[in-house]
Amino acid sequence: MASYKYKVLGFSRKFKMSEVGPPPDVKEAFSKFADGGDQMSADQLRRFKVEHQCEVDCTVSDAERFIQAFLRSRPHDTTTTTQQQQRHGLCLLDFFHFLFLDHLNGPIKSKVHHDMNAPLSHYFIYTGHNSYLTGNQLSSECSDAPVIKALQRGVRVIELDLWPNSTKDDVNVLHGRTLTAPVKLIRCLKSIKEHAFVKSPYPVIITLEDHLTHDLQAKVAEIFGEMLYYPQGECLAEFPSPESLKHRVVISTKPPKEYLETKHIKDKGSILTNGRESSEETSANGPEVDERSESDQDDEDVNVCDYKLVQRAAPKYKRLITIHAGKPKGSLKDALSVAGDEVKRLSLSEQELEKAATSHGTEVVRFTQRNLLRVYPKGTRVTSSNYKPHIGWMHGAQMVAFNMQGYGKSLWLMHGMFRANGDCGYVKKPDFLMQTGPHNEVFDPKRTLLVKKTLKVKVYMGDGWHLDFSQTHFDAFSPPDFYTKVRIVGVQADAIKKKTKIIEDDWTPVWDEEFTFALTVPELALLQIEVREYDVSEKDDFGGQTCLPVSEIRPGIRAVSLYNKKGEKLKSVRLLMRFQFV
Repeated sequence: MASYKYKVLGFSRKFKMSEVGPPPDVKEAFSKFADGGDQMSADQLRRFKVEHQCEVDCTVSDAERFIQAFLRSRPHDTTTTTQQQQRHGLCLLDFFHFLFLDHLNGPIKSKVHHDMNAPLSHYFIYTGHNSYLTGNQLSSECSDAPVIKALQRGVRVIELDLWPNSTKDDVNVLHGRTLTAPVKLIRCLKSIKEHAFVKSPYPVIITLEDHLTHDLQAKVAEIFGEMLYYPQGECLAEFPSPESLKHRVVISTKPPKEYLETKHIKDKGSILTNGRESSEETSANGPEVDERSESDQDDEDVNVCDYKLVQRAAPKYKRLITIHAGKPKGSLKDALSVAGDEVKRLSLSEQELEKAATSHGTEVVRFTQRNLLRVYPKGTRVTSSNYKPHIGWMHGAQMVAFNMQGYGKSLWLMHGMFRANGDCGYVKKPDFLMQTGPHNEVFDPKRTLLVKKTLKVKVYMGDGWHLDFSQTHFDAFSPPDFYTKVRIVGVQADAIKKKTKIIEDDWTPVWDEEFTFALTVPELALLQIEVREYDVSEKDDFGGQTCLPVSEIRPGIRAVSLYNKKGEKLKSVRLLMRFQFV
């Protein structure tokens, strides 16, 4: 049996590393499905997968592949492997180790399984904010590196802020009127083209904040070239589907400024300030300090179909724009009004969304049934922190834009939400957000709901820390004292936190504790799991985390991989857990 030695005041303390066997539930399942025998055949494993794990489509051939894949994953035990290959079955210990492999027995489906043929407005879309920034919003460098990283993670909406360079003959990407160092647009676009579909085949949407001259707008059109999806007309009556846009890039931005000038000249109160347009009308909520970052100050909402477009505007650039965007002009209620013959994208700051949710909650839901709503962080989040995403999701907002370059619990939630549907970056919105009642009523986010589903979560044990961390990483004088925190994040009625007992001095803790969660909106609930190491004198150490969309969790005994604070998967650390819906 392995052991660890720790030095305390010049003396050595020796701790044995316990060899943990299968939990009682695993032994019981093995005995039941192996019909009391000492090995489980492929057909018996199939029965276990179908009846206990609710994998109803599992066949004998699938079970045989699982067994062979498991045996190949244990090359160090060549004798056992040869014996098991000859018998084509699993002994109890093999069965236990099989259940502990996340790539064979993970908690959520690994493939796309949502209907991908609905319009874009029917999906939550993995969305980045100021995607080119490497750090804070004021002085960090701009680079294509965070764009590449976001695409590799599965982010589908990339934001680029376009500005003329110092000589006015080329296009830079930077956070305007800050100390951020620019990166050339062509570099970002080449990186997008190269990495857009490495994680997901579904469309990448580039939201552009355009501060360019007409000549440079024309140059942007040349740079993009054939990688883009070009809309057939000026306005869309309905957005295309993710399926129809596979391997295509879509542009979303406000119309060129000439179009806006044509409209504003007809309306009183147009003002040009420092080459940018603004309006004498303040936001729908009256005068307030504008906490938006420069890049998020879209021009007022415009209906580009209501007036003749000026022909001298960059025609090639105009053709790039599939999703027309804008900010509210006049009352927010008017901005949320739904036109029957066109669709658009509206941008609101996190504070504006909170106000809209308070006063116009059902109008927001109705708007997002056909149109796109983008929510972005307030400008005071200069450290690139994030906000709570659920208020946006609960109101149907498709593009809840996050700063992806940092880390924190809000970002963990975003990572968790988009683990759904095979990590493809598009998650079908719940039906209740898309439905209209017999009297044209829509879902009211303020309504008190009944419990729809109950989730039982059992935390058996954990393993792998001794492989991924040094012996003294958590405690210089003894093995770690781990405990697990489990909580539901979702609508307010569902939010709850629970935790296991602390297991002292053990690298492979066994908790064997069960928790029950009553859920009113399981479709938007996230199960957040975090392991901490108890410290008497200091803040408890971080031991790994993950976040799982409840609607995607597969019942049964599952291996749950953990991630570091940045959302990167830990190589060896995982938990053995059981999930049940009652």
